[in-house]
Amino acid sequence: MNLTNHYWYFKSAIPERICDEIVKYGKSISDQMAVTGGLGNKKLNQKEIKDLKQKRDSNVVWMNDRWIYKEIQPYVHQANTNAGWNFQWDWSESCQFTKYNKGQFYDWHCDGWDKPYWRENPNDPSHGKIRKLSVTVSLSDPKDYKGGELEFDFRNLDPDKKPNIKKCTEILPKGSLVVFPGFVWHRVCPVKKGSRYSLVIWNLGWPYR
Repeated sequence: MNLTNHYWYFKSAIPERICDEIVKYGKSISDQMAVTGGLGNKKLNQKEIKDLKQKRDSNVVWMNDRWIYKEIQPYVHQANTNAGWNFQWDWSESCQFTKYNKGQFYDWHCDGWDKPYWRENPNDPSHGKIRKLSVTVSLSDPKDYKGGELEFDFRNLDPDKKPNIKKCTEILPKGSLVVFPGFVWHRVCPVKKGSRYSLVIWNLGWPYR
């Protein structure tokens, strides 16, 4: 899919007070090792954990609080219009509060999968839908960490094209956020110092037609 805008950002959009509340809330809940798509909730053996950490090394907490969605969702709608995507979407997954400590990262990936979600309960609001729009919120002051940059690759991993990597420096200020289509490739570079906190939400809709 050809895009005029691969992402849309809002600088310092979320008040620092709200960012601090989310971080405090996230720290109060026991975190878990982040996994990649396909691994689900199964218990991993040592080899699987080692292989996973070659791709992704971070810790996450899941949140479903309405007040968080109310802060973030309006920007997803606005970005969808401003960027000219106009994707249909009607459901947001659980919010992922992510902690990246020194040395942690998430290598190249895209958020959308090749098939829609299948749920045993057909009334599940995610059943039959795909990830249309991703949003990442920066919750940390950039003075509190080094590294951990969010990067995009706009060649879409086409082997015949040269890498077209762009650092998303626009969301460095605390409370900034970026919205992008679920099929856009991206990564979080290793944190070199301190800790980086972010909030990610995937927003679902019916498959493209």
